[in-house]
Amino acid sequence: MRREVGDEARATAEALAAHFGLEPLPREGGRFRRLWAGPERSDGRPEGSAIVMLLTDEPDDYCALHRLPNDEVWHYYLGAPLQLLLLAPREERTAVSTPVLGPDVLGAGHQVQLTVPAGTWVGARVAAGGVNGTGGVGGAWTLFGCTMAPGYTDAGYEHGDADVLAGAYPEHERIIRELAR
Repeated sequence: MRREVGDEARATAEALAAHFGLEPLPREGGRFRRLWAGPERSDGRPEGSAIVMLLTDEPDDYCALHRLPNDEVWHYYLGAPLQLLLLAPREERTAVSTPVLGPDVLGAGHQVQLTVPAGTWVGARVAAGGVNGTGGVGGAWTLFGCTMAPGYTDAGYEHGDADVLAGAYPEHERIIRELAR
């Protein structure tokens, strides 16, 4: 049986998930594993935290819109570019942006690291037509990480509501609905 490039990419994504022991991330989507959490602070939060996460180009595999109470640093590691949607508070001058994390820093202007400011709605998915780790198109995946200080806790996570966000940013309704669960 002939293996297609997409099959090879899916096999690589599964191998990475197994290697890192990634588990499904409820509500937000994707697969992740916390690799580090710093010592606990007096408020019960860790000093810092770091996760590794994997998304594929499967239709329901994306990081759903959410926001956190502290800055979160996103890091690109391997695979296809990752398209982000950032919805900052409306009063900010750059309320909406769509940066890309990826390997082509000089040619396509990708970023390898990006700070999502506290209180900014963020969602992400493998960039359309993304080139996977085997050099082909199809079955694309992205391996990336997120770091926070103070560290992440479930209490700080706020899940995005498509209707509310589409009402606040009507010119971006299509992509908001694509990145909401």
